[in-house]
Amino acid sequence: MNTNKTKSGSIRVYFFSALIALVVSLGVIGLNKLDQKDEVKGVTTVEMVKGKHVLYTADDEGNIKPLDFTDTSKKVLDAVVHIKSTQMSSQYGNSRARELPDPFKEFFGDMFKGQTPEIKSQPRVGTGSGVIINDKGYIVTNNHVIENADDIEVTLYDNESYKATVIGTDPTTDLALIQIKADNLKTMSLVNSDDVEVGEWVLAVGNPLGLNSTVTAGIVSAKARNININQDRFAVESFIQTDAAINPGNSGGALVNLDGNLVGINTAIASRTGTYTGYGFAVPSNIVTKVVEDLLKYGNVQRGMLGVTIRTMDSNLAKEKDVDFASGVWVEEVGEDSAADKAGVESGDIILEVNGIETHTSPRLQEIIAGKRPGDKVTLLVKRDGKKKEIEVTLMNREGGTGIIKKERKEVFNLLGADFETLDKDLAKKLDLDGGVQVKKLYPGTIKRQTQMREGFIITHIDGKRVKEVGDVAKILENKKGGVMLEGIYENGDKYYYAFGLES
Repeated sequence: MNTNKTKSGSIRVYFFSALIALVVSLGVIGLNKLDQKDEVKGVTTVEMVKGKHVLYTADDEGNIKPLDFTDTSKKVLDAVVHIKSTQMSSQYGNSRARELPDPFKEFFGDMFKGQTPEIKSQPRVGTGSGVIINDKGYIVTNNHVIENADDIEVTLYDNESYKATVIGTDPTTDLALIQIKADNLKTMSLVNSDDVEVGEWVLAVGNPLGLNSTVTAGIVSAKARNININQDRFAVESFIQTDAAINPGNSGGALVNLDGNLVGINTAIASRTGTYTGYGFAVPSNIVTKVVEDLLKYGNVQRGMLGVTIRTMDSNLAKEKDVDFASGVWVEEVGEDSAADKAGVESGDIILEVNGIETHTSPRLQEIIAGKRPGDKVTLLVKRDGKKKEIEVTLMNREGGTGIIKKERKEVFNLLGADFETLDKDLAKKLDLDGGVQVKKLYPGTIKRQTQMREGFIITHIDGKRVKEVGDVAKILENKKGGVMLEGIYENGDKYYYAFGLES
């Protein structure tokens, strides 16, 4: 072995290694000098080197494009609002009427002298989000965000605030429609949520945990989820599930696709801690569209009903019922004289499709039917005794008819914050009244802000004028300015007077 040659070779290797290291070091130093911009008091600043996209996605045509959320965020942030709902918690004395505000004392005199209750108010404030859906100021949010509120304040992305009125609510889907009077509003368009696919990128936009205008990213984790969070008797749950971070305060906010269009209204989370753990749920945009259209056109949501009790089919249920498994919805019971009963649907049928759309789960069937109105016809594909059969069903309303149950909706009713119904004849007879108008529901508005009226109050007179039906209320109060006096009775026979003012 030649030791001298080895040493000589090693020396050459070390020399070249040292030379390469020197060149690299000089190159790095040179690059740092190129990037260096300024140094002031020991703080060095450099020109920002733009980052490169490392993730890519494909559009509907299969074109590959960089996955970038910045453009989407810019499109949607202006259309998502912060909502503050305030509820007054009051304690009263035994008086039957609240003290009249100063402007009314001159108008109504001393007719309430000696009837002043002691009122102590402790406001409770809740926050949530909402989505502006058109330039008339209509905003979609969750019903639970504004439910029982006495006052609703909406703050836009630019921090300008407005008072909102309630146009309508739908507890069965936990949705509500409110309105603000503002100009030059940025809006968001809704898409067909049936086209949304599991695995698709989505952004959640809202105001979580007091942090305004927050955007989080994730994917659609599942569709047609039922988490049994809505306790309404006719609840419809067919949520889009996402792993985009959703927290308290996101309720009512937007779930959008990469084009910046609304695919759902963020509503709930599944969490043991009350904060984000990876499971968020949004009401699909198709349900949102139906609810909004109904509230604007009819004053309330028109819900077409099959009239069946259902369960999602699985292997265990098939074994329990001793039938061959089929992916669909098992009909447990058929309501007597219901739409399904009259069409010939039977207990034990397995619903496979509605109008050609597959129904693998109960929530999916609920979602499809929830998009229909009374009187609409649907074609069910059912499996009965191992054979497939088509059945045409005409959907009914809750009262067993097929007609639209329209609620009169006047702008003055929105201002008052109340739903009115002409008094039921049987109840009128029981109370010895020849008519009246009952307050069925109270929302944030003039009545809740200025009186202590409770739902169920029956109006018999307004400013001394006899009231027998809903039209009378609208006729008397439309274009009315100044003080208003309501006289009426509760179902237990207690008579009350309520006074408030309409803005001039």
